[in-house]
Amino acid sequence: MKKGMISAPQPEAVDAGADILNLGGNAIDAAIACAFVQGVVDPLMCGIGGFGSMQLFMPKLKVHECIDFHGKAPETATPDMWADRIEGEARDGFGFILKDHINDIGYQSITAPGSLKAYYEAHSDYGVLDWKTILQPAIEYAENGWVVRPHVDFWWSIKNHFGRTPNPDRVKFSKPGRDLYCDAQGNLKVVGDKVVNNDLADTLKRIAKHGADIFYSGAIAHEIIKDMNSNGALLTINDLKNYQTKRLKPLWGNYRGFNIATNNPPGGGIMLIQMLNILENFDLLNLGHNSSDYVRIVCEAMKRVTIDKDLFVGDPNFLTVPTEHLIDKKYAFEQSNDIRNGKIADVKRLSTKTESKDTTHLSVIDSNGNAVSMTHSLGMPSGVITSGLGFMYNGCMGVFDPRPGNADSIAPGKSRFSSMSPSIILKSGQPFLVIGAPGGTQIPMGLLQSIINIIDFDMSMVEAVSAPRFSATSNLIDVSNRISRQTTRPLEDLGYTVVRNPNTYGFAAVHGIKIQNQEWQGAADPGHDGIVVEV
Repeated sequence: MKKGMISAPQPEAVDAGADILNLGGNAIDAAIACAFVQGVVDPLMCGIGGFGSMQLFMPKLKVHECIDFHGKAPETATPDMWADRIEGEARDGFGFILKDHINDIGYQSITAPGSLKAYYEAHSDYGVLDWKTILQPAIEYAENGWVVRPHVDFWWSIKNHFGRTPNPDRVKFSKPGRDLYCDAQGNLKVVGDKVVNNDLADTLKRIAKHGADIFYSGAIAHEIIKDMNSNGALLTINDLKNYQTKRLKPLWGNYRGFNIATNNPPGGGIMLIQMLNILENFDLLNLGHNSSDYVRIVCEAMKRVTIDKDLFVGDPNFLTVPTEHLIDKKYAFEQSNDIRNGKIADVKRLSTKTESKDTTHLSVIDSNGNAVSMTHSLGMPSGVITSGLGFMYNGCMGVFDPRPGNADSIAPGKSRFSSMSPSIILKSGQPFLVIGAPGGTQIPMGLLQSIINIIDFDMSMVEAVSAPRFSATSNLIDVSNRISRQTTRPLEDLGYTVVRNPNTYGFAAVHGIKIQNQEWQGAADPGHDGIVVEV
């Protein structure tokens, strides 16, 4: 009898989750074990210093909920503290460029991290194996070492970040980072080099013994804050002690008879539902996959939803998000008519920078039909590693709007918008797709295309995540290099500016599981290092 299936961008983490399933663990156990290992073997992508969003579906327990664990601005943050430092905005909406990159790297970029608390709560409420068992694979990878993979090497070494801090500077920001991830000559480790992180192994052992409280109010919390206080950070002990996750029912949509369950604002699920609502008004199949007309229509939907996100979507604890209006089918029909009539949307940006994609994802299902879709991240990693602790902190302050009075402006305790959209798509009340992706602002765009590939074009899970993708989160249309020029030339003739990415893959890295006729199809985006394992 099959025990489960798991897909994620890191082979070590997938195998750890599979091992947990083989030990009798459920999907929640496997997901949390996988997440802990991801934090060890992809240390700029995620970890216990990060944040994220998790959706859990457990039919026998009649549980279907989201645990949102977004980073929260420290209590010392103020709306106007960086208003005089603005140099630009990422053209696709992923953050602001400030003088001296104070929001982007270093101690002031850190928000209160929620990942560990969410892992612990999910396991405490729904896991079946012992907490120590769940952490053991991550402890072993930290202690015994892991080998730098191609995508880790690729991401660490990116220097041209279009105005943002180059990734090598993040890796080398703190002495522990240099000691861990550089060779004796100070050069970044490369593919095949081994990384041993005994400090992180010790931290995880302490967490295995004492639970999450040691991190938020116990000994580790005080070690964190001692470092923060010594280096001018915004983060305080109160930020850690007062941190709480948010437990919510999923945000629901419907597309061609499939029910879409995704996360609530300030997560990106609202964008996914909005785009699907718009595109439901078009016969995409007859347009032809990745034809010029198809790309134009999908991109115009992306642009319109991006405009609404910039104007209206943020932390619901700090502003009223017009969710019902944004996901209303009548509103989507009006937008589709504008697209059909050739109206081109205008996405306002301060400049033409780019984004960060330091995020990862996992999708799991088990033999009892339990399913988990979780996306978690460091945002733009701060580069900060406290001596003796071994993990890097998030840099979530970089995406807050430094201009007071806007939907995503800075405020104490506030979570900034995140495009994370861990989703479960159901047919007749049963999971059909368990899906999600890393990729910054491109997450909803990658998920959108993969979902359409399956529902409209009847692709397999592997075909859906492997097909060439494109995006429009600004007034430009960005395409991967496998989108034909036969497709893009007519778009340029219509007045669109098309930017061709030299990479074969891009625009999020979708990982998912398709369940159809009691058969499971898993897929890992070929643009990353990931795998799928069925046990």
